[in-house]
Amino acid sequence: MVVAVDGLAGAGKSTVARAVAAALGCPYLDTGAFYRAVTLAVVRAGADAASEQAVLQVTAAACLDYAAGAMLLDGEDVSEAVRTPEVGALVSAVSAFPEVRRLVVERQRDWVEEHGGRVVVEGRDIGTVVFPEAAVKVFLTASAAARARRRVADAEAAGQTLQDVEDHLRARDHADSTRAASPLRSAADAVTIDTTDLTVAQVVAVILGLIAEAEGDAGR
Repeated sequence: MVVAVDGLAGAGKSTVARAVAAALGCPYLDTGAFYRAVTLAVVRAGADAASEQAVLQVTAAACLDYAAGAMLLDGEDVSEAVRTPEVGALVSAVSAFPEVRRLVVERQRDWVEEHGGRVVVEGRDIGTVVFPEAAVKVFLTASAAARARRRVADAEAAGQTLQDVEDHLRARDHADSTRAASPLRSAADAVTIDTTDLTVAQVVAVILGLIAEAEGDAGR
């Protein structure tokens, strides 16, 4: 069973998805980390981030893996390196290229198959593109102000004010939702959860309830 956790930046996807995976005792995959790793590879290669062909060449040559909660690029743990402001400023543009997304999605699907197929997968197009047949789909949202408060202490937000972070999130929302390839949107059959005034435990409880219901239906 694939559990798809999609949603807006800062809505709590990573924290919630990790907690759900821990409760289920199954693997967790942060698909956004793949695109960040590709972006880091582009930066390190000195490639033109505005050129789909250049980015595609870097992506094709990169060895991407996710193990024990760490993003690996060519065998190196880059979990911290992919969270720098430099990578954050470019990842939306890099991840918007259709052929780059196609290649990365193939690798993500292979990862899930290699890990037995019972996985909690977090990202922005899991329920709509990567795993449209996922048994459970949720879409997390929250107010821009709440998301900014959660993100302002992150390394990626270093030197930014709360308003700067909120403005960046709004711009990211627009870029992700209007891109031609795999735009950010809730799947028609996803359950939308507004996390603005909910604790992580409350959100996790809702999702675990949906999973239990789906497993019950499958067993009938």
